[in-house]
Amino acid sequence: MQLPLNIRWNAAAELDRFVPGENDTALRLVTDLADGLLEAPALYLHGPHGVGKSHLLQGACRRVTTAGGVAVYLPLDQLLGHGAAVLDGWEQAQLIALDDLDALDGRDEWQGAVFHLYNRVVERGGRLLFAGRQPPAELPLDLPDLRSRLGWGPVVAVREPDETTCLAILRQRAAQRGLELPDATARYLIRRLPRELPGLLAFFETLDRASLAAGRRLTVPFVREILAERSRPDADTSGQP
Repeated sequence: MQLPLNIRWNAAAELDRFVPGENDTALRLVTDLADGLLEAPALYLHGPHGVGKSHLLQGACRRVTTAGGVAVYLPLDQLLGHGAAVLDGWEQAQLIALDDLDALDGRDEWQGAVFHLYNRVVERGGRLLFAGRQPPAELPLDLPDLRSRLGWGPVVAVREPDETTCLAILRQRAAQRGLELPDATARYLIRRLPRELPGLLAFFETLDRASLAAGRRLTVPFVREILAERSRPDADTSGQP
């Protein structure tokens, strides 16, 4: 996967690691697009923050590059400070994944650049994968032609994970780290924390570090202690050293 400039991305993002839950259609279409099996040249994903859209985009890019192709991940919110010309030349890749389409609000030059990139990619037989919090029809765009282009292919909602999916994600994360996560502990976490996946996983990272430092297992009493420490007014919950 190619990354322009100093782009932040999730090195563990692979389509095989995405726990779909109710998002099996989104996963299937993204996989088909990455494999060149989708009839349409583009696919648009929309949904709230933290539901896995970026994971799907980055996983699709990784899948293409693993197969020997060229893919590029372009998170627009990280690129806006570099000028719209940063989008020039990427049409030679087999897959272009543009994240955070909402960042184009009020940025006419960038909207035009994305529109022209779309046309160049399609002309060369490439594929595009888009993601934003809103579907194309609701994006705050001043360029109607871009809104039309974004809706040419399938438009799929990526939904927030339910409790069962959150449990599966936590178990997967624990297994990747070689941790034993009892079912009672996982359910306790889900029911005591907001069901917002980035925050849930961030707290799991805190638990992982605390468990290692204390030499204790991830039991409900231990998790209760960490939650109590976290709720103290003077507690540092930033995760920074």
